[in-house]
Amino acid sequence: MEQLKSGYIAELEVLEQDGSRWVLDGDGDHIMMNASDADETIQEGDKVHVFLYTNRRGELSATMQMPNMTADTFGWARVIRVDDHEGVYVDIGSSFEVLVNKNDMPKVRALWPKIDDALYMTLRMDLGGTIFGRLATEERVMEQIVEAPTSLFNMDVKARAYRLLPVGSFMLSVPENYRVFIHNTEQEREPRLGQEMNVRIIGVRDDGTLNGSMLPRKEERLGDDAEKLLRYLNEVGGRMPFTDKSTPDEIKEMFNLSKASFKRALGKLMKEGRIEQGDGWTMLK
Repeated sequence: MEQLKSGYIAELEVLEQDGSRWVLDGDGDHIMMNASDADETIQEGDKVHVFLYTNRRGELSATMQMPNMTADTFGWARVIRVDDHEGVYVDIGSSFEVLVNKNDMPKVRALWPKIDDALYMTLRMDLGGTIFGRLATEERVMEQIVEAPTSLFNMDVKARAYRLLPVGSFMLSVPENYRVFIHNTEQEREPRLGQEMNVRIIGVRDDGTLNGSMLPRKEERLGDDAEKLLRYLNEVGGRMPFTDKSTPDEIKEMFNLSKASFKRALGKLMKEGRIEQGDGWTMLK
């Protein structure tokens, strides 16, 4: 029989039911499984695939609720709780949550994942067999990725950030597992670890990995910029002391737009009859 350890999957024989638990044959030892963790159809004598873990009493236990990853596989785990002192608790798809230590989180607190973000990870055990999460390293990610087709160029994909560096963000598309690198010049802001984003593919490399951008296409950007100006005007009462005569520095500081983008957005809104200018002011009509 295979070695029975916390964090791994094993095939065990069902010996009997003992109250609210099933007794499994763990190579001569009894391994308990809560009835709530078992399929309703199991019977004595069945061989069942179970995931092994160490319970709070330090006993090796079993569940038929298979996790999204094991100690020798990788998968996505949904964030369910964030603790500033301990780290991030995740749902691995099984009957219990696990902790990803805060030392594995980004140095910048604002880049920590939030609830419902997801981490690409594996499982590790401490000396007592307690399971915790460990983020996938770049080496391991490269072993898991799928080669992307060239037809993805200029297409949009959904991807989650698994590694954040000053040079840019490394992401995996979901559910395909294409690897996407986004240079910092191609993102309006840095994503959180595990945050799902819409990414536009701007390059397909020879090795099947992708380059992406979080910036909108030019035609989409014009609409976004115009919406940004409308929101600002509504927030400040319908008048702002910024026009097509404002300096590039003023525009950049207030709206984080180039003057050319600012003027295009103003022109669009004026053409649509939504704003007007006069005496150094831009006003809602």
